[in-house]
Amino acid sequence: MSINKENLNSAIRETLVIILAGGRGTRLGGLTKYESKPAITFGGQFKLIDFPLSNCINSGFRRISLVTQYQAHSLMHHVNNGWDILNTSLNEFIEMLPAEQKNKDSKWYCGTADAIYQNARYIKSHKPKYVMILSGDHIYKQDFSIMLNDHIESGAKCTVSCLEVPHADAKAFGCVDVDSNDMVTNFLEKPKDPPRIPNNQDMTFASQGNYIFNADTLLDILEHDTLNEQSSHDFGKDILPLLVKEKSLLAHRFSTSCVYSGSQVAYWKDVGTVDGYWKANIALTDVIPDFNFYDENWRIFSKQEFSLPAKFVFDENRRRGLALDSLISSRVIVSGAVVKKSVISYGVYVHSGSRVDHSVIMPNVIIERNCTIKKAIIGIDCQLPAGTNIGIDHEMDKRFFEVTENGVVLVTKSTLKNYTKTLLTNNNNNQEHPEHNILPNVA
Repeated sequence: MSINKENLNSAIRETLVIILAGGRGTRLGGLTKYESKPAITFGGQFKLIDFPLSNCINSGFRRISLVTQYQAHSLMHHVNNGWDILNTSLNEFIEMLPAEQKNKDSKWYCGTADAIYQNARYIKSHKPKYVMILSGDHIYKQDFSIMLNDHIESGAKCTVSCLEVPHADAKAFGCVDVDSNDMVTNFLEKPKDPPRIPNNQDMTFASQGNYIFNADTLLDILEHDTLNEQSSHDFGKDILPLLVKEKSLLAHRFSTSCVYSGSQVAYWKDVGTVDGYWKANIALTDVIPDFNFYDENWRIFSKQEFSLPAKFVFDENRRRGLALDSLISSRVIVSGAVVKKSVISYGVYVHSGSRVDHSVIMPNVIIERNCTIKKAIIGIDCQLPAGTNIGIDHEMDKRFFEVTENGVVLVTKSTLKNYTKTLLTNNNNNQEHPEHNILPNVA
């Protein structure tokens, strides 16, 4: 039974949203060398931070703060310039909370719970009744008002949003054990034998890292946690187990608040690895993808700026600008080149004779003539010299770039320098000694 709609709307207005957006994203390798994980481009036009922000706006939550730390400049620039859409006179806002020295003993955030605790005074200033804490780097569509409704109806002090994942796959997650009313009886970090959902023994509840707290409960438990020298100050490891002991933690089923579009899959992705990031991007090129950008009823918002449309030029037998089963963003020019099953971000130029296949091309990349790019991620601002071959010979790729276990080649601006230098040197040598062709050009 749901609470009165008017009361729910009032509760939404009394909720402060805090998005943890300081993630370093080390498993993404060179993609996060100069920017945080929430600032990474996804789907050609969006940043990862756009997904939790869009879910908040679509759900009616308009008091939002972002806690930042690692390489925050590009993220702050994106939010400050692209998310100025709320009415401050109605107490609506999206505010940045960068890590800062608040007193002489201040230190960098030492865990997710510590990041919230260091902003306790800020939380108190807004006098919220509820605090919703979200991860800033996951891809999904969720109506948070349904989750808040469940939280209020249950009488729990905290609610954790949970995915229903196959039991065999649950070992990689923080898992929760529940009773018949979905109240959490145990919280386990990456258990060898994950607990099963009572009414579905083939599935396990896995935490999404999204929580709703009663504000007074949150502030009290964080104060208690910060005094514990043995604590790692993490929600999953330290805070939630304390609430389990009090029998005050509810597992909210993501399947009930997921916004379905494109397919009936309860879509949620943590693109925390190079392989995972590549796979999730390429899946967007499917005819009916599990995640649908084109749903006008639940839009994914992002920075909107005047930009030129994509352009395809030349229609000759050996020089045809063409893209098949691909996402092509604004300000892209495909000039006498072929793009297949790929995601091309904004500001990319693909020159004549080049082929891009099953690849993710990040913003402002230039691919010169006669390049072949296959099953790769080309990082932001890269300029690939003419004749570049990537994804063809992995032994050659490994000399310069990162190659994952699944054969995805990650090219970044810094790793490209040695490749370009070697290619140019080799090409000069080939003019005098053609037999020394170490990095062959494509005809």
